[in-house]
Formats: sequence, C-alpha cells, structure tokens
Amino acid sequence: MTASSGANALCSLLGCDYPVLLAGMGGVSRWELAAAVANAGGFGMLGMVRESPALITEEVTRLRAATDRPFAVNVIPAATDPALLDAQIGCGLDLGVPAFTFFWDVVPEAVARVKAAGRLVLHQVGTVEAARAAEAAGADVIIAQGIEAGGHVHGRHPLCGLTEEILEAVQVPVVASGGLSTGGDLAAFLSMGAAGIQCGTAFLATDESFAHPYHKDRVAAATGADTVLTDVFVLNWPAGAAVRVLENSVTKSLGGHYMGHDPDTLPREEIAWDGSQPRLRYSTDSPLRTTTGDLEAMALFAGQGAGAIRRIVPAGDRIAGMVSAAEQILGRPLSPRRGATA
Repeated sequence: MTASSGANALCSLLGCDYPVLLAGMGGVSRWELAAAVANAGGFGMLGMVRESPALITEEVTRLRAATDRPFAVNVIPAATDPALLDAQIGCGLDLGVPAFTFFWDVVPEAVARVKAAGRLVLHQVGTVEAARAAEAAGADVIIAQGIEAGGHVHGRHPLCGLTEEILEAVQVPVVASGGLSTGGDLAAFLSMGAAGIQCGTAFLATDESFAHPYHKDRVAAATGADTVLTDVFVLNWPAGAAVRVLENSVTKSLGGHYMGHDPDTLPREEIAWDGSQPRLRYSTDSPLRTTTGDLEAMALFAGQGAGAIRRIVPAGDRIAGMVSAAEQILGRPLSPRRGATA
C-alpha cells in the first residue's frame, strides 16, 4: 500500500479530511478540542477514561452541536471498574457514537460488543503482539504507540521500529503515535507506510484543550529532553503503568524515575481539587482548566515532541500548519476532497 492510498483509506474509513488523529487524552480531549480538530479536517476523540455516562452524554451532545464530523470516544478497560466500563460502552452505543478507541490490554469482549453494534474500533498498542491480538479481536485501525509518547505509555519500543514491525504484522490501517507534532513527522510516517499519525501533546497545547494554562505553558517552554518516563503517577491505574511527563518536583525527588511503585503503598494526600473532587499526589490526574492547588506536583503529561511546540495556538492552526508542511515535503495534497487548496 502506498503512502497516498493508506492515508486515503484511513480518511475514508474515519470520515476525516486529513490523516491526523487527536489522542483521546483523559480530561484534556473534551468536546471543544475534539470539535476543533474535526472541523479542521482531522479526527476528533473524546477522552472519557473512568468518566460517568452522564458526562459522556453531555460531552457527546455538546460535540455534536459543534460539528457534524465523525468522532470516537476513548475508554480504557484496564483503568476502569468493569461495571463502569459496561455502562460507558452501553452509553456510547445508545448515543450512536460512531467509533470507540481502546488502549492498554486487549479485551476481545469489549471490541466484539462495539463491532456487533456496527461501530468502528481503533486500538492503541505498544507491542506487535498486542497489535495482532487487537486485529484478531476485530479492530479496524491499529494505533502504534512508541516510547516517545506523552501520557500513559504501554510499550518500551521506539516508534519508528515499532511502526515498521506492526505494518508487517497486520492488514488494517496503522496510525503512528508518540512524540509527533510537526508536518515533517506526518510526512515521514506516511512515507514509511503508516496511514496517518495521532497527536496528543501538540493538541494539549492549544486554545481549545481542557488542560490548565499552567500545563500548556510548561509544554510550550519544554524540550523533549525535559520529559521523563516514570511509574510514580500510578494511582487509578495498574501497578507498573508508566507515564511520560515533564520533570517536576515529584520526579526530581525520586533519584530514579522508574522504580516499581505499588499503588497500594503510596500515600493518599490531597494536593489539588476540581471543585469538591480532590486530586491526590501520585495520581494520574493532570491539571485541568477547573483545577486549583499544587499544579506543579501533578502529572504534567508531555511527549518528546514537545520541543517543536513553542506557542499555544488554535487547534485548527496547528493542523493547518502540519498539513501544509507535510504537503510541501511530499509534493502532493493530503486530502482528496479538499485538494491542493487545503
């Protein structure tokens, strides 16, 4: 499959103009950001890990009021109580959500339930074995996540090599994710044979993201070398779940960054709040627009592509710049529908 045909197939499948996906960042990828990405021609996702059906309903309703483009809802079985996961998927299906994104463990029953309802499944993975398992379970798109990614990182492989291996291992479209934030990144992975790229950090640092301005500013001021992979921000997730974050007082105090932290042994200390909801030191919660407290000590998720992000801009501008640069490098338009005027 050529770079052009792979990207066109992905865009046709997802109903977007450009092969650029918004990562389903929990708390950050809310309706405003998902709508901005979708309206700019990308593919929007709502990050709804552990969120209630009531919030999912509210977010989907507001998203649909802001765009008529397709989108996905991201939920994560490994980090969600089974009863809540069941309710989340049921809610999404009842709302007519056209696609779901899963991450971490491959849960065939969850994939089968969504596929049986005629909806699309995108599955993010960190290993070739997980890619094969997700495809066997029925996933329509595989998202290959490299160790360069911000937020939760499942695998330990550099993105370039992992993407090449997964392209050889599966037949469905493969999207690359992890430290990607520029048009050069997009062009490089399309040329490799990937059908598109997924971006998190690049969209966290936009006007529409639900991240706190402090988090956005820290990303814009960072380099890729300012990020660390650690498992200390692990409350709410399985033991050993690693995240890539900007270095802060918590990670600096560790000495070593990845130390086998057991969630059951970490103290429950309230350091911030979203309204009446406490946010604990060592939790996976990142600072949102609504958060107050010790923001510096929270999980400031960022990938190694942060060094290419210098300003906070509208999400549509970020996509337009990325697409324009990629088109110049590749010498062709990326959207068969919008053509060279994109």
